[in-house]
Amino acid sequence: MIPVGAIVKAKAGRDKEGFFVVVKSDEKWVFIADGKRRKVESPKKKNPMHLTVTNTVLSHSMDTNRNIRKALRDFRED
Repeated sequence: MIPVGAIVKAKAGRDKEGFFVVVKSDEKWVFIADGKRRKVESPKKKNPMHLTVTNTVLSHSMDTNRNIRKALRDFRED
């Protein structure tokens, strides 16, 4: 199970190669947002098998789209 706040990289689908933050998860699905195309209000439902988990888990609150965009900025520039 992927923890809430983890930064993940999509390896399948339209979001392929994009970085996202896990905003919610349950037994079968993970809900991800990037703060731009996928907002916190309407996160993308994704199968965890289609995600690569990075070693980064955000400790601060990811309740706004602006905070998510700021957190992902470093990953997008690489």
